Amino acid sequence: MKLTLCAPCLFGIEGILGAELRRMGAENVRPENGRVLFDGDESMMARANLQSRYAERIQILMGSFRAVSFEDLFQGVKALPWEDFIGKNDAFPVKGWSIGSVLHSVPDCQSIVKKAIVERLKSAYRIDWFEESGALFQVQFTIMKDEVSVLLDTSGMGLHKRGYRANSMEAPIKETLAAAIGDVMRVRTAEQVIDPCCGSGTLLIEAGLAAARIAPGIRRRFAAQGWECFDDAIWEAERERAQSLERPDSATRLLGGDIDEKALALCRENALKAGVSERLETVCRDLREFKPEGDSGVVICNPPYGERLGDVETARRLVRTMGQVFVPKKGWSYGIISPEEEFEQLFGRPANKRRKLYNGMLKCQLYLYF
Repeated sequence: MKLTLCAPCLFGIEGILGAELRRMGAENVRPENGRVLFDGDESMMARANLQSRYAERIQILMGSFRAVSFEDLFQGVKALPWEDFIGKNDAFPVKGWSIGSVLHSVPDCQSIVKKAIVERLKSAYRIDWFEESGALFQVQFTIMKDEVSVLLDTSGMGLHKRGYRANSMEAPIKETLAAAIGDVMRVRTAEQVIDPCCGSGTLLIEAGLAAARIAPGIRRRFAAQGWECFDDAIWEAERERAQSLERPDSATRLLGGDIDEKALALCRENALKAGVSERLETVCRDLREFKPEGDSGVVICNPPYGERLGDVETARRLVRTMGQVFVPKKGWSYGIISPEEEFEQLFGRPANKRRKLYNGMLKCQLYLYF
């Protein structure tokens, strides 16, 4: 079955996600704001769920059309082939959003979309009542400037839910963003990856998963695994394929530092769950004690900032300290994500490169020093 697929992502990493999907074998990859569209079959859908480090979820794009009235919306949704996926007993709740559109009432749009799907399925199955007791098919609609997209979610829980981080410190970085930072910093081929403010270890763990080529979704289930329209053998084959690509012999070393021993214990616990604990070392150490030791290394850091600390001046002192200890050295690179607008002045020197990223809804910059 040929599918048009959609991978929503954090703003700023569309290009990284697009390149990843091309490497997986996706066809006709089209990055857009906050999402990447691509084509593939059921195997590509399963592969993207299992292996994507940067996508928030994988959806099937059922269709797109323009709608400036409820009748337009109803007819557009009704025209789509819902019976190809949703069985007569399956559940199909509807959610969505509307921005800058004539159809601005989300509850009304939800009702119209639901009614249109019901009418389509009534005709397909020749029944008048749907008990919705079977597999879950989450329907998502988006309406942006009167352009409607209607999608089916194949992932279930967001793909950032890798399964290793049941517990975390306050304000942890999202796994998908941590993975994207690791991609920018080329952690896959690094001799050592260091986070001197590691907290519960997300940046380091994502770097370890990437270096060992461990698929981030290898330990979890997905919504579409319960769909009768897809063969279970597809998922089994894609899991085997993902495991065949693993590099357990990767020599990349992970080093986490923090002043909080509880955070370090959590980092070790999460690394064990993720399967990268054998390459991780932790040390209870103040940032001021950091030194770039060895011929080469990649330092990645999501330091506490004012919004997280509740103390802007303390956060700024941390940036000044980084500028003092993250010294230029051949073979070493530093990547620090921060929303601090005066970061470079506080750090003491301009970044070699900057990249705009979003940590949740907070606009940040990834400052790169080589």
